[in-house]
Amino acid sequence: MTPRHRARAAWNAVNLATPLGLLVAAAGGARVHRGPRGLLIADGYHRLSLPPAPAFTVGNVICLRFPRERLLEDPRLLAHEERHADQWAACLGLPMLPLYLAAAGWSLLRTGDPASRNAFERRAGLADGGYREHPVRSVRALLRRSVR
Repeated sequence: MTPRHRARAAWNAVNLATPLGLLVAAAGGARVHRGPRGLLIADGYHRLSLPPAPAFTVGNVICLRFPRERLLEDPRLLAHEERHADQWAACLGLPMLPLYLAAAGWSLLRTGDPASRNAFERRAGLADGGYREHPVRSVRALLRRSVR
């Protein structure tokens, strides 16, 4: 593990993002394992329906609804989720939650999809995360439709 990975792991622990991730993993019934570069991989997340994604990251904890071997065999998806761990650190931990929700809401408004125009998903790599980019809808047309 490089000094950068150690710093990210320490910062996400101190800013409470990784402890929150461990709580979410436990609530979802996941088993936590050590992963590469200071990440923790929690597979078997099945008790909770939210978030609906097959994989998501909270702090340095990657929660999976599928076996961890699949993540470890997919370097693009692993890199996508690792970028989210970086984002948790950059957002100082828990402020990431409302920021991410706002970005997902904006994307939903603009495209009908919570990921396509979500700045966090775009910076983590849409294709790497298995997302498809949806076209942007006109805000003017959306407003016109909502007024009717």
